[in-house]
Amino acid sequence: MSQHDSFFQDVYDVVRLIPAGRVTSYGAIAAYLGRKGSARMVGWAMNQAHAIGDVPAHRVVNRIGVLSGKHHFQTPTRMQEQLEAEGVRVENDQVQDFARLFWHPERELA
Repeated sequence: MSQHDSFFQDVYDVVRLIPAGRVTSYGAIAAYLGRKGSARMVGWAMNQAHAIGDVPAHRVVNRIGVLSGKHHFQTPTRMQEQLEAEGVRVENDQVQDFARLFWHPERELA
């Protein structure tokens, strides 16, 4: 397994811990994994997560709560539909009440 594959696996392990109805950001995951500044790599991992199957990639958004990865889902509305099914309100591709719903891996997994 390459270092790249290992990082992606670590990302998937963290994402699987995000509770339903909560969201986190690419940067928060990167920081938790000791790779601050690697938010884009977390995004690449999320783009490939659909092939894995059991990674709730819809719970990972950008640092201000925008569904920036929505075009990597089966349809452009799928990410929002999955979040709304968990009780997360989304308007104009933005998670509403983002601060309250934000899941901080560094705090939650300490």
